[in-house]
Amino acid sequence: MRRGPRAVGDLLINAVPALRERLAEVEIRAAWPALVGADAARRSRPQSVTHGCLQVVVDNSPWLQELTLRSGELTARVAGRFGDIRTLRFTLGPVSAVPSETRAPVGPRTRALNADELREIDAAVAPIRDPDARAAARRLLGTARRSAPERGVV
Repeated sequence: MRRGPRAVGDLLINAVPALRERLAEVEIRAAWPALVGADAARRSRPQSVTHGCLQVVVDNSPWLQELTLRSGELTARVAGRFGDIRTLRFTLGPVSAVPSETRAPVGPRTRALNADELREIDAAVAPIRDPDARAAARRLLGTARRSAPERGVV
């Protein structure tokens, strides 16, 4: 039985389930100022999504208290836009001071993938039966890995 065309993003999310939360993190970071307001966005950053819980780092105690008090309202806003988010967890920690508008453009990176990364990519694409789709997924995952910082490097 032959199926119709499918979006590459859907294939990748099915092949690498952890990718769904990573994509949500990127989208939430981009929308964060609109969700919480400019003042709160300067003092906080979404850090990660784990099992529907958005971890948010806040740079000082007064803002931590403010955002914690507003957590019900903020959770409703975030969940309204990103249905997978059910709770917010605020923690005290350093927040990058560089606004996204002033960051230098990110160019292509050419770091080589290590053997473990290559094995992980091969394992992730192995279930894809179509050789062309498997090759495309391997290229996309390889590019994504090369453009991300190495694991364990801060």
